[in-house]
Amino acid sequence: MSEEPRLHRLHARNNLYQRSLENMLRRWCVDDYPARAEAVWQRDYSSADAYVASVEPMRARWKALLAPPDLKPTGDLSSTPTDLVDQEGARWLHLPLGSRDADEIGAEGILALPSEGQGPFPVVIAQHGLGSFPEKAFGVGDPENVYHGWGRRMVAAGYAVLAPFNLSFTESRNRVQRLAFIAGTTVRGIELARLQRLLDVVLAMPEIDEQRVGMWGLSLGGMATQCFAPIETRIKVAISAAWFNDRTRKMAVPDPRYTAFVESPESYMFIPGWLTAFADEDLLSLMIPRALMLQSGKADGIAWWPDLLPVFERLRGHYVQLGLEDRVALDLHEGVHEIRVETGLAFLKKHL
Repeated sequence: MSEEPRLHRLHARNNLYQRSLENMLRRWCVDDYPARAEAVWQRDYSSADAYVASVEPMRARWKALLAPPDLKPTGDLSSTPTDLVDQEGARWLHLPLGSRDADEIGAEGILALPSEGQGPFPVVIAQHGLGSFPEKAFGVGDPENVYHGWGRRMVAAGYAVLAPFNLSFTESRNRVQRLAFIAGTTVRGIELARLQRLLDVVLAMPEIDEQRVGMWGLSLGGMATQCFAPIETRIKVAISAAWFNDRTRKMAVPDPRYTAFVESPESYMFIPGWLTAFADEDLLSLMIPRALMLQSGKADGIAWWPDLLPVFERLRGHYVQLGLEDRVALDLHEGVHEIRVETGLAFLKKHL
């Protein structure tokens, strides 16, 4: 037998093995998920307090998957005016967190306070998406107007806005995620720790009402909202725009109606153990009894919108069993990959 036919057979054997592995793992991720999740989530619906206590081990388990490092401040918060946004009084915050001067990282972002009204003000964490930056919340660099200047509009409505800076762009996140994995953490875990340390100092400011904290993010910011708010219980209201999904299929099943991450160059999206028990309907059940809104556009290719309805109903079912169904909402609209300011502001007004 000549060399070329031999190589063809060797490659064919490898391809067959790959398909077998993919089929096995896809069945595990998708088909076996409901039974696996039912076995590990032991929810107590007898009261809201009992429910929170019953899911506490799962909150700890999710935090362990993100593996946030123990970042501690190494200096004082700096606050300087920023001319990058046309927002009166907006300031750039930097809290140093690195253990060595040469390796210093920081928790950073924009803080904007209402110019009218009497504080302390409720504060909303406005989290930007991929390929973006905190300034976009205030209308900078948004030619497609998918953010709709929602940071400015929240300030005008009487909310302080904290817009944290997270690592942006696919290649940046992919590269850092590789290093984070071998260091025993994740990019998301690092960003959770940075947010928590920034909250520590911002919520201690006399202008801020530490009991009234919300988080609202778009796309990658919606991911951060859904990943962080279940852990960070100081966040009382969460709004996730353009991220909610049938998570098992979104991660693992190619489909022409949406972009599956298994076929995406965004390798940073994957966290070992994510689909052991934390599809969106289960992860977000850690928000209870806190309020949660999910915004999704029917014309947004991030999801096939009919798939969202049964996922939301499974999530809503946990709220219903506790008599808290008014605290969860799906804003399924006709738009695209965007913030829905009006519905979100109404939800904040009701619950924050």
